[in-house]
Amino acid sequence: MKYNQLMKSLFSVTVQPLKYYQRYEFIIFTALLLLAVLNGQTTVFYIIYFFWWNELIRIVVDHFFAKRNKNVVVEKGTSPHFISDSFFLMGIYLVFIVVFFGFIANWSNQELTIMNVRILFFKNWFFNINIMLALLERIYMHQTKQPVEVHLGLFTPNMIVLHISIIVGAILMFFVVKKMPEIFTPDNFWGSVIIITPFLALKKIVQKITQPDTTVRQ
Repeated sequence: MKYNQLMKSLFSVTVQPLKYYQRYEFIIFTALLLLAVLNGQTTVFYIIYFFWWNELIRIVVDHFFAKRNKNVVVEKGTSPHFISDSFFLMGIYLVFIVVFFGFIANWSNQELTIMNVRILFFKNWFFNINIMLALLERIYMHQTKQPVEVHLGLFTPNMIVLHISIIVGAILMFFVVKKMPEIFTPDNFWGSVIIITPFLALKKIVQKITQPDTTVRQ
């Protein structure tokens, strides 16, 4: 009995840094995004492309560490071919995101198109730092044996967020940005804030959904 209580106490101590880290990670992500806004370096493509990379990182890192982290909780009903299926779907998403949000949606705006090309080829340091933070966070969670919920399938919480972000992005592009081009420009602070707000809400929601269970596994 005392042993179990001791283990739970020790485990709770190791879980606390993760909870604080996830909170600070969102703050850092938001701060970097706002800095990108202030420097005229963010677009709808920036955020959706980040969500795509965030999901790809999760798939690869979780697959590598799933059997190395004893506290991993794997979602039931996972297909044995989830990696190939996930990569196939992610490939389709990538083509659509790059072609539509990267080029077609901004075809008449050369400045935004050039900015998207720089983001695509990792020439935007605000974007690059956010990607590196997402990678380090996921590796850290597994390396420190955190109770990570691993969703290995096609319709995971993160994948659903990617679905929603594409829909939200399309609505913003066609019904908001296109209607008021004089407001939604790279150097317009308030226009960029309006664009990023729903995506920040989506990121916060997915963090709540995927928050790890703190139950100790013996």
